[in-house]
Amino acid sequence: MDSFDIAVIGGGPGGYTAAEKAARLGKRVVLFEERELGGTCLNRGCIPTKALLRSAEAYHKARKSSDLGVSVRGVELDTRAMHERKSQVVETLRDGVASLMLRNGVTVVPERAMIVAPHLIKTSEQEFEAENIIVATGSVPAIPPIEGIRLSGVYTSDDLLSNDAPSFSSIVIVGGGVIGLEFASMYSAFGIDVSIVEAADRILPTFDKEVSQRMGTALKKRGVEINVRCRVTSFAGEPGAIQVAFEDKKGNPQCLKADGILVAVGRTPSTRGLFEEGAEPHLERGALVVDELGQTSIPNIYAIGDVRYHGIQLAHVAAAQAENVVSVILGMKPEIDEHLVPGCVYTFPEIAQVGMTEIQAKESGIEVVRAKALASANGKCLIEGVDVGMAKVVAEKETGKILGAQLVCPHATDMIAELALAIRNNLTVADLVSAIHPHPTVSEMIRDAAAQLL
Repeated sequence: MDSFDIAVIGGGPGGYTAAEKAARLGKRVVLFEERELGGTCLNRGCIPTKALLRSAEAYHKARKSSDLGVSVRGVELDTRAMHERKSQVVETLRDGVASLMLRNGVTVVPERAMIVAPHLIKTSEQEFEAENIIVATGSVPAIPPIEGIRLSGVYTSDDLLSNDAPSFSSIVIVGGGVIGLEFASMYSAFGIDVSIVEAADRILPTFDKEVSQRMGTALKKRGVEINVRCRVTSFAGEPGAIQVAFEDKKGNPQCLKADGILVAVGRTPSTRGLFEEGAEPHLERGALVVDELGQTSIPNIYAIGDVRYHGIQLAHVAAAQAENVVSVILGMKPEIDEHLVPGCVYTFPEIAQVGMTEIQAKESGIEVVRAKALASANGKCLIEGVDVGMAKVVAEKETGKILGAQLVCPHATDMIAELALAIRNNLTVADLVSAIHPHPTVSEMIRDAAAQLL
């Protein structure tokens, strides 16, 4: 039987980060991944979605290029080439992960793993012993118990990111969260009719309310229909003529028909078949319950990423938790603040936020001030053809310490790290303003918002 210091189950951003760090620090590490290295994020999530969004952006800009004084005729969408490019990006990054494991001496086992005892893991043919185990098995698309949910023509995000994904002239997206809005942005940029059906009273219900409002305005300008406070009751039909029945906010029955329906109502922790019966630690709703150190109810078994109960399902959170859990196992102090998490949505324009919203700060008993700068007054935004957006900064009234920020603008996902660093280091609005921001840039909106609070 092979013996290791640390066994990692799951080869996504959390799993391969944990394996690389532990091996780099001298531990003998084995990584189990039954599918492709890189996990959901690299193969069926973050990366392929953004690759397709880049194609959507290029197609939309080409069609609208006359606004810039450039005449382009005969713009066509080559879906096969688009998916080939997406696959090339994925393959390049996947090869990079494999190379990273090889360089650091991580043993990669491309099989499904089951934990049968606190220190024992088995695959179909072998058993492995490990002093510590890190579970990083991620999540799968949630499938709500709705009549007709298994019909052909009703898809998950996994289905629509495959190379043989169907083409649509119209689509209904059930779910107005991050995944739903990214697909809505992509399909609307391709000129496809898009309707969103959301159960909450607004899209992006976990984001700042004004962010939701401004994103709603941007989507509607692109022709996206948004229905909120709706309860989906059933699906019926077939591909090309599939329909969703729902009750609207007044309780009246409604129906939308489209070529396809995307169900994007969240993700479910992936723990099915992970533990032999009787060997599992404490789980809630299929997710692993952990303490502040990432430790489950079995002391040598840890969990990171989407598989955690009440976890934040983001790739960069999984990677941060991986860094910290490995530090804990090795007797080192965790260095990354897991509570300060930037949230990003890759829509048109992009969305990013970090720290507290104004409402959250007030609910915590903090007296706050806030200010915003608008995209319509920013030179770079107008140059890029964006006039719907903002940068909002929330600060403590007495000290000026930055508590949170929300961005709706081009390059928001690249800019948010500046604000995360400011919050992490207890910087004030004066500190932000004292740093020269180049002109013309979208980042000037951050300084302009902060300057209003001096």
